[in-house]
Amino acid sequence: MLTIRFGPSDLASVRFGVSPLIELWQSVRALQNPVARALHSPWLADARARVRDLDFTMLQTLQPLNGCGPDFIHPPPAGTCGELELELARMVATPGDQIRREVRGLAGNDGVPPALRRFVESPDAAVGQLAELLRGYWRRVLEPHWERIRTGLEGDVLYRAQQTTGGGLRALFEDIDESVHYEDAQLVIHKPWDRSVELSGRGLVLVPSVFIWPSVAIIDGAPWQPTLIYPARGCGLVWEPVGPPSEGLAALIGTRRATILASLEGPCSTTGLARQLEVGPASISQHLAVLHDAGLIERRRVGRLVLYRRSEAGNLLLDAGGRRSAAGLRAA
Repeated sequence: MLTIRFGPSDLASVRFGVSPLIELWQSVRALQNPVARALHSPWLADARARVRDLDFTMLQTLQPLNGCGPDFIHPPPAGTCGELELELARMVATPGDQIRREVRGLAGNDGVPPALRRFVESPDAAVGQLAELLRGYWRRVLEPHWERIRTGLEGDVLYRAQQTTGGGLRALFEDIDESVHYEDAQLVIHKPWDRSVELSGRGLVLVPSVFIWPSVAIIDGAPWQPTLIYPARGCGLVWEPVGPPSEGLAALIGTRRATILASLEGPCSTTGLARQLEVGPASISQHLAVLHDAGLIERRRVGRLVLYRRSEAGNLLLDAGGRRSAAGLRAA
């Protein structure tokens, strides 16, 4: 059991973050996990084929299916939504002594595994090599799907923010995962861990993940801000195809606006929609403004991020127009 203890100022310092680097490492674990087939079957087969020629020994040793990896490989996100290159830069900037300490701390009585010895002998060179390996992995198996994944993660953040507004932190924490329970300023996680974490004014970062299900993970080693990684809400729906709108709806409000409305199955940012639909952000922004003025979509700010989602009126209009799954209309 893991217990996270909140001090007087910690509850006010609970925040959310979306981290591409944390998601990358959780996908490495998913590739090793037979249970992941239940949610990620469409992605797994393609990803395994694309990384067949990569040296996976280092990645799997740093992120084992069972057990803990070092914290330096995925620093907690500094803001609401991280960028991969910035997070890799933070990883590469980890002091060599800290890298040695974390790697040796994982070794136990068996000694440092051969795949990780370079992190002890020459940590700066080893972490630079790791960054290049992660870039190659990202380009092959995650970058083509990142907008879809990020939309799911941002949608979870928006849902949790609304949940906190309506029910407070207790409602938030106890809905994160069935293993998580909050009581008397303590967050108790019923997993096979035997330790406690004193936040001591550092606050807590909550990071949703598509690939971590059915587990949760914690980053708690100094100097990192304590971080809880948990399964994103609806993570099993990430790979579901989004059907285009009907011709009737397109005729009523225009092809582009109808396609944007149909694409908002979950909360999404202007940039995310622009990349998903291969349309300029300025054009997307104009259409979102019209749909918002018509009451068909809602918007909410989470930190610096503005997320849009269909309103109840938008859902009714889309249903009345007839949702279709066949390939068809596309914004241009």
